[in-house]
Amino acid sequence: MLPETRLQRFLEDNRFQHAILVLIVANAAILGLETSASVMSAFGPMLRWIDQALLAVFVVEIALRIYAWRGAFFRDPWSLFDFTVVGIALLPATGPFSVLRALRVLRVLRILTIVPSMRRVVGALLGAMPGLGSIVMVLGLIFHVAAVIATKLFGDGFPDWFGSLGRSLYSLFQIMTLESWSMGIVRPVMVEFPYAWMFFIPFILGATFVMLNLFIAVIVSAMQTYSESEHAHTEAVVADARDHIESDLHAEMRRLREDIAASKSALISPG
Repeated sequence: MLPETRLQRFLEDNRFQHAILVLIVANAAILGLETSASVMSAFGPMLRWIDQALLAVFVVEIALRIYAWRGAFFRDPWSLFDFTVVGIALLPATGPFSVLRALRVLRVLRILTIVPSMRRVVGALLGAMPGLGSIVMVLGLIFHVAAVIATKLFGDGFPDWFGSLGRSLYSLFQIMTLESWSMGIVRPVMVEFPYAWMFFIPFILGATFVMLNLFIAVIVSAMQTYSESEHAHTEAVVADARDHIESDLHAEMRRLREDIAASKSALISPG
């Protein structure tokens, strides 16, 4: 067996994957503790040392994966994601790059590449992006039309909420989320404009309930499609492996029959 093949088997072994998962979870806990001033004052140097040690382990792991898979490593989106989030931690986090210190927590997202169920969820969400994009465009159109109407109807009476197109868009977004929409915005507007409910109720029904259900429907459909394709791929791999095993067994049986026939011929032949 080639060294690369043995290394690939080692890196794909469940025990190794579980060990990396434990280290990622530990790193997440350490990054969370670093946000506490009291903890850092007591254990700051030790936590920084552990964080650097874990980073070194992740760098070695990525290097081994690059060596094992060579060019195929950079053609795998999940591998590129791991490479990026680990590489960010190696950049200098001082001066103009100080914001990168906060981005170290992105290493925790590597859990998505290790846990299969999480990978399926992310894959389904990525597969749902085209459908979600269409819904977002429809929602944006509804918001634009509603914001223009709200600005013209209520802008003079409530300039803080509907005095401009931008303010109307933000107020309508707050209403869509149902955060203080009734007592905070709609009821005060209805005091001056009693007919305002004829605008806000249809907007909430359309933008909140209909659009939200469409989002959920697209995501559920994408997850079902992704699961079915993954199941079909697994069945194809199993069937291919079964065919290879059956082919090897048939070939072995033919060789055995030929050996038996040759042995019989040798015993029967005179001399």
